[in-house]
Amino acid sequence: MRSTKLLPFAFTLALAFAQPSLATPLASGVPGMLFDHDVPITMTDGLQLRVNIYRPEKPGRYPVLMLMGPYGKDTSLADAPAYKTSWTKLIAKYPDLCKKSSCRYIRFEAPDPERWVANGYIVIHADVRGAGASPGVLDPFSTRETEDYATLITWAAHQPWSSGKVGLFGTSYQAINQYQVAALQPEGLAAILPWEGAYDQYREIAYYGGILNVAWEYWWTHQVVPNQNGNAETSLVDSINGGKDTGAPLSPEVLKQNRVDPIEAFAKHPFDDTYYRRRTPEGSRITVPLLDVANWTDWSTEGFRSAASKQKWLRIQTGDHLTPFYSDEALALQKRFFDHFLKGVNNGWEKEPRVAVQVRRPAGTTWRSAAAWPLPGTQWQRYYLDAANGSMDPALGTAAPAEKSYPGLGDGLTFTSAPFTEETEFTGPIGIRLWVSSSTSDMDIFAAVRLIDPQGRDVTFMGNSDPNVPLGLGYLRASHRAVDPARSTEYIPFHPHLTSEPMTPGQLYPVDVEFTNPTSIVISKGYRLALTIQGKDFGYGPGANIVRAKDYDLPNSSNSGLFFAAHPNRDPALYGGADTLATGGEHTSYLLLPRISARR
Repeated sequence: MRSTKLLPFAFTLALAFAQPSLATPLASGVPGMLFDHDVPITMTDGLQLRVNIYRPEKPGRYPVLMLMGPYGKDTSLADAPAYKTSWTKLIAKYPDLCKKSSCRYIRFEAPDPERWVANGYIVIHADVRGAGASPGVLDPFSTRETEDYATLITWAAHQPWSSGKVGLFGTSYQAINQYQVAALQPEGLAAILPWEGAYDQYREIAYYGGILNVAWEYWWTHQVVPNQNGNAETSLVDSINGGKDTGAPLSPEVLKQNRVDPIEAFAKHPFDDTYYRRRTPEGSRITVPLLDVANWTDWSTEGFRSAASKQKWLRIQTGDHLTPFYSDEALALQKRFFDHFLKGVNNGWEKEPRVAVQVRRPAGTTWRSAAAWPLPGTQWQRYYLDAANGSMDPALGTAAPAEKSYPGLGDGLTFTSAPFTEETEFTGPIGIRLWVSSSTSDMDIFAAVRLIDPQGRDVTFMGNSDPNVPLGLGYLRASHRAVDPARSTEYIPFHPHLTSEPMTPGQLYPVDVEFTNPTSIVISKGYRLALTIQGKDFGYGPGANIVRAKDYDLPNSSNSGLFFAAHPNRDPALYGGADTLATGGEHTSYLLLPRISARR
């Protein structure tokens, strides 16, 4: 069972009123905004977290927007070296951003409090336990951290300047933990807006298709550990008071004891065990109004699909991880949602389409609204593979049996469709069924669904964390091939990931490749689809024959998406064998695509 322990109401109520009163606010430098800095809030175990509170100067009771993260509530996005690239991209995209705000209080992956306080909201930003000014053990997404969040929400709901309604807001880390704490149903929580956040801790963060994702090591060492409480060597600067915002210095030995390295923890837990289940919320307990903003690459429709909320909306967009969050269009959407659920404004939000998707084209994007997800009327179309000639086509279901082998750590096989003769749209989840064997007892499958233009170039798109991504990326460790039929559909297989089932060398097995994200593309006449199957990370290296979708001019990267698999658990002796893909006859292998009929 997942951990869904509720804080006792009597205790949380007493705790809310037992907190110290706020000191005299600091001068915020922003007309009409009060700023309470490093306010100590006592948790259920007695430890005090530190929060910043931004609130209207005019007396009254206001709804609260809250976020809690590890990146530093006092670390300026504009000035921190760690976020220089993000800030440069943001200002390049929105050069007038700091004409609408002083930008002094913008933090990484966090809303600009100035633009919310001016509209009658209070913004509370907390340092998680063990980060920034909050002492304790830094253990990302732990049950202890989630309980802290619940305590903060209840505290905020009972303050004299609060209307009693709390909304959660933020992107990435500060979206993931919204799902977690919403399942605890803390008093005062009235709505959540997770912007590009993962839901399933095993399948979307730690292991993709059962393959360890070591990309988090970079995140941990470059973005989180520098802000650990007690880290006197940090390069991050306190933008409020200068100096460090990581509390009293601690020795390297104590610092190490006070943090739980997620990659080390993931490696110790290769299966979806209690470690992940306690960090993955129970969807049936998420009942508050919800707006899930997802990205076609890396995070995710799973929160929307899993939540039991009767009032829930899904919006899937393209673009990078940070800049869309700060656009005027996004701000208007965010305010309409929170105005409706936190202020009771009759702004027509209840008539907002439950699903809105940004449909991709090589020459740009268009928005489409729908009543449900997957889109109503989706036709699931199989593109059968033919190993004899590297082709794929819906008409190849009766192709003759064929097999082709490739080195397990090599470039693999690519199957290509004929040029499309008419404009065709695919929007929704995608799946792959393959028949495979290996000369060893296991193999890793990395799948990339690609778009090829009439000149033979890959058309790439801006991804959440990568400027060059294909249409979709899928993963599966063959020994994790077991599927739970009760929780699976034809287009989304559910792998329990509870045990390893070695392969018998040379024997063929059916496998369903796991995709963490759906896709969207309108394919123009003359373009082709391609499917690459290999046993290593897919990516576009320097000199790759690519053309970017409209409006992007960014450097190549050697790896696509928020995933990197190079790790000691990828033993070349086991995963570098001769892998074989079978097609046709009794071993039909295919790419499953969500075709959308032309709109009349």
